[in-house]
Amino acid sequence: MPSKDVRRLDRVIIRFAGDSGDGMQLTGDRFTSETASFGNDLSTLPNFPAEIRAPAGTLPGVSSFQLHFADHDILTPGDAPNVLVAMNPAALKANIADVPRGAEIIVNTDEFTKRAMQKVGYATSPLEDGSLDGYSVHPVPLTTLTVEALKEFDLTRKEAERSKNMFALGLLSWMYHRPTEGTEKFLTAKFAKKPDIAAANIAAFRAGWNFGETTEDFAVSYEIAPATAAFPTGTYRNISGNLALSYGLIAASAQADLPLYLGSYPITPASDILHELSRHKNFGVRTFQAEDEIAGIGAALGAAFGGSLAVTTTSGPGVALKSETIGLAVSLELPLLVIDIQRGGPSTGLPTKTEQADLLQAMFGRNGEAPVPIVAPQTPADCFDAAIEAARIALAYRTPVLLLSDGYLANGSEPWRIPDTDELPDLRVQFAQGPNHTLNDGTEVFWPYKRDPQTLARPWAIPGTPGLEHRIGGIEKQDGTGNISYDPANHDFMVRTRQAKIDGIDVPDMKVDDPSGAATTLVLGWGSTYGPITAAVRRLRGAGEAIAQAHLRHLNPFPANLGTVLKGYDTVVIPEMNLGQLATLVRAKYLVDAHSYNQVNGMPFKAEQLATALKEAIDG
Repeated sequence: MPSKDVRRLDRVIIRFAGDSGDGMQLTGDRFTSETASFGNDLSTLPNFPAEIRAPAGTLPGVSSFQLHFADHDILTPGDAPNVLVAMNPAALKANIADVPRGAEIIVNTDEFTKRAMQKVGYATSPLEDGSLDGYSVHPVPLTTLTVEALKEFDLTRKEAERSKNMFALGLLSWMYHRPTEGTEKFLTAKFAKKPDIAAANIAAFRAGWNFGETTEDFAVSYEIAPATAAFPTGTYRNISGNLALSYGLIAASAQADLPLYLGSYPITPASDILHELSRHKNFGVRTFQAEDEIAGIGAALGAAFGGSLAVTTTSGPGVALKSETIGLAVSLELPLLVIDIQRGGPSTGLPTKTEQADLLQAMFGRNGEAPVPIVAPQTPADCFDAAIEAARIALAYRTPVLLLSDGYLANGSEPWRIPDTDELPDLRVQFAQGPNHTLNDGTEVFWPYKRDPQTLARPWAIPGTPGLEHRIGGIEKQDGTGNISYDPANHDFMVRTRQAKIDGIDVPDMKVDDPSGAATTLVLGWGSTYGPITAAVRRLRGAGEAIAQAHLRHLNPFPANLGTVLKGYDTVVIPEMNLGQLATLVRAKYLVDAHSYNQVNGMPFKAEQLATALKEAIDG
């Protein structure tokens, strides 16, 4: 047989789509892992239903996984797939609008039955009516081929059909020259207690590879070289945002020399942090799955009082339930990390979709004057550093800190350089050891609210330390002594002092990316919009436009130079996955007429969409 053509590409975007029971997330994850080990830069976008098992073959039940990988530095999962793998009619119909003309579509023809097509509104078969003539369509009977490949195994037809995602993975692995050893080892380990199932999946995977190698329908395979120039020297691994955040918490615990305690209640998309941390008892991590959100944060705050690095994880609806205890932590002035993996709202909203709409809740969602620092990571890998930064602030200033990630960062992944431990900050704290105040009569006593003159943090006294007995509670404290106080002047002083403590947090100045120095338009972002904004800015600069970019990690307090930066540009554009929450804060604080560009459809921005909006702002 003559050898097939091999073409070199600089990047490709693949989307696997099928029923929520078809294993699309596992398929995408395995393809991603092999791509990461090969050395490509990559970015992923898992997208799945909120239901545990949505109705089979329906549009709401479609699950997809998009992967963008390249031989150079990339920032987003890509705007539109070059290849769509559609496991059934619902997957095709739900995703075809995103696929550009000329792209390749691999369809599982076995699933295109009359009943399955009618279920999603196809009156005629899209494989036969000409509606796909503008695409490069590869009809493949994936189910039949998989069952045929596994006929030597003692499996029912239904059991054999479950391996069709591995057949598809093998085909795509051949098509893009992906390594295969890692996937075979993964399957062996995953089904170690069911070796027949492991062997069947491996056989299906190899059959998919061999099908690509031998069939005449796939005349070309593709190579995407490793992104050697995109990465500084180091050891890398593929990592999701929630996993990076978990590792960041463990690293912060080690750097602070404190036990890590997580009090949490499961909620999408934050539950993976609870699952991951529960595996690390060897690092002194204690995890408590509470009966509800309020109990979770209550236990965490108790752990903070006891001297642990305390964490509670949740998503938007859970933050609402935790708000009273966050206010208590503000009053007690104890370090506590409140991690909010934002999702679509309000109420239960869109549990598996992404949004940035909890910023104002994080800033103001408590009764009384209860200021809380806010930190936001910008990429999945950056969740590691953001967790350490949140811990630094909480420990140094004795305050609860809100960390705002979101579903896009939590479930998406990218390469992460594993840092050396000597690169991590020293987070160790000094607990109170004895009296810290002398009364007029010369008696030495412990004052729980006597503050550090630099940070305004109060001392952290471990319960049971002789001589350091003190009161805690939600009722206002007297300055210094911590005694209950209803004095109006004292309350005014304590409210202003707590605010001054947050305002005085040491936050790095915001850096502005303005290589030309001639830009009159600044695009300002926060959180997960970093990738799409940066990709859009690169496109505009490549077209000769001058535009500046800045991205906020610290949202409370803002960097000290933010006001000066904003007033240095004629136009400020703030893209957000909400209806303009950061823009509202910026306008209120700096009296700058910031322009909002907003999207709340449960999906991240597309780079081309943002580039168009920013070009209009430049020209406007």
